[in-house]
This record gives sequence, structure tokens and C-alpha cells, in this order.
Amino acid sequence: MHLEGKIENKVVVITGASSGIGEATALLLAERGAKVVLGARGVERLEALATRISNGGGEAVYARTDVRRREDLYNLVTLACERYGKLDVLVSNAGVMPISPLEDLCVEDWEDMIDVNIKGVLYGIAAALPIFRKQGSGHFVNIASVAGHKTVPNQSVYSGTKFAVRAISEGLRQEAGDKLRVTIISPGIVQTNFTEGMTNPALRDQLAAIRDKLAMTPDAVARAIGFAIEQPADIDVSEIVIRPTAQM
Repeated sequence: MHLEGKIENKVVVITGASSGIGEATALLLAERGAKVVLGARGVERLEALATRISNGGGEAVYARTDVRRREDLYNLVTLACERYGKLDVLVSNAGVMPISPLEDLCVEDWEDMIDVNIKGVLYGIAAALPIFRKQGSGHFVNIASVAGHKTVPNQSVYSGTKFAVRAISEGLRQEAGDKLRVTIISPGIVQTNFTEGMTNPALRDQLAAIRDKLAMTPDAVARAIGFAIEQPADIDVSEIVIRPTAQM
């Protein structure tokens, strides 16, 4: 059965939309007929992406969004509702990964991961859930990680935040009832700029080398997101784990 039409005319909010998985998801969903509402901190990149989508015949609007600020998430979903009259999907994709050994005591990095990776998802839920309840429909797509299934040295705090995303999402799914959908996407290593925020140069170089050797492209994850969204309204894809075949 051909399901791509299930995405057409859906209104989809995407955080972390200016690059990587968020950008690829916006392009794919817009190509399939969704109206995308883009949020990220980099306004110039958002503007360029929205222009690219519009020039390709799609529909996109954007707003500067820092997911550490609850009001920014509220404003982003409000923009979607005011511009398009509804909100169908919230893709909580914004995330940071400044990993390091615990003994380095990079407490500010720990706090940033908690604020972006966990609180950002919670603020998205707080902004969208009342709208979804009022509409009687809606879909949360929360981006976790394979690091949310197991941890390794130097990644314990990052893994902890992604375990938390999975726990919060599963709890939300159980509370949501039969009208709302919740999907967890757990990617492996992806060709993105995630190493740029790392403060440990040795680990940054190590991960960059692994990424350059093994990583999958962001559009692979975007296709997984599209698959979950395009399912019929009574089908909930609870979780997709997607990784390069070469990744352990």
C-alpha cells in the first residue's frame, strides 16, 4: 500500500531544524506535502532552509527557537496553529552531545545536555499536548539515540539524557490514550556536526574519525521519521532503532 499521501497537508513542527537530521527531515516531509514549521537557534540557516523549501514548491515558516526556553517552544507551536490552523506532529530533534569522562567534571556540559536533551523534550510536550488533546489527535516524535539503549565510557551523561527521553516518551505513550501517537527514533552515528560542541579535543577527534568512517546520512533518519508519520492514525510506531550496518 502506498502511504506517502498520509503526510500530505500535515503540519509538522521540527526543533533543531537548521542542520543534520532536522534539516533532512524538513526537506523530506515538505517534499511529501507537509507544511513544516522550523525551529532552531540559527536564524540565518532557518531562513535559507525555508527559502529552499519554498522554492521547491513546499510550505515552510520558521522562528528562532532555543529549546532550553519553555516560551520558545510555546511560541513555535503557536506559530504553527496561527499559520496553518492546527498542529499534527511535533518532532523534538534538538540535541547536544559534549561527551567527556566524568572525572573531567565538565559540569556545564552536563547541564547543557540535561537542559537541551531532556528539558527541551519536556517543554515540547508541555507546549503541544494541550493542543493535541483539544484537537483529539497529534503525534510526538522524540529523537533519542542508540546511546539510550546502552552506555559506554565517556558517554554516561549523554546516555542518561537519552535513556530519559525514551522513558518519558514511553510514559507519555501509555498516558496518551487511543487518540495520540508517540514515536521514539533512536539513531546510531549520523553524518552531522555533533562534534563541534565537544570540549574534549581528543574525544572530538576520535568521534569525528568514527563518524567519517561509519556514519549514515541524515536522510536515512528522516526516512524513518517519515515512515512513522505516514502510518494510519490508528497505528503507533513506538520505536525505530536505525544505525549503520557497520556500527556495533
